[in-house]
Amino acid sequence: MPGRVEGKIACITGAANGLGRCMALTVAREGAIVVATDLQEGDGASLVSEIEAAGGRAIFLRHDVTCEGDWIAVVGAIRTRFGRLDVLVNNAGIGLPNGPATDIDLADWKRLMAVNVDGPFLGVKHALPLMRESGGGSIINVSSIAGIKASANASAYCASKGAVRLFTKSVALECAALKDGVRVNSLHPGIVETAIW
Repeated sequence: MPGRVEGKIACITGAANGLGRCMALTVAREGAIVVATDLQEGDGASLVSEIEAAGGRAIFLRHDVTCEGDWIAVVGAIRTRFGRLDVLVNNAGIGLPNGPATDIDLADWKRLMAVNVDGPFLGVKHALPLMRESGGGSIINVSSIAGIKASANASAYCASKGAVRLFTKSVALECAALKDGVRVNSLHPGIVETAIW
């Protein structure tokens, strides 16, 4: 019996570890061809090996989600190799800094926003045109329960994930108005034991 995403091209950022790795393994098991991106090249290579050993298909691309040039290269590689993109999961994220807002260093704040907010923005900006050319698809931006319910000493993280939530809603409305066949949703996991915590 074919999987739920049989033959679909699925790009997952932050795929080398944690939730991203679980997502990549799951969609590969369901028949997707996985484009796994991350900064962790060794872990990315082991993910591809694990998927291929189970009979799946995957490639790994080194990718800094905060770098627009990297996004252009990743989407270009997908276009060249596969000719289309069906699924984008903007999963890459970081959790620090923690602590009272008055103690957060501006450089740390900006780094967190660059990964958690700029990353999904750049992903949508550069992947959405290819997805539209492909006849539609699905974009999933990984937010957090912290994007819905705030907690003390996590203001930067909560702000970043709240931004992802509303950015996602706005892009979903844009796509709906255009009737372009692209669904845009956010995912809001609770606390999961990964390297981010």
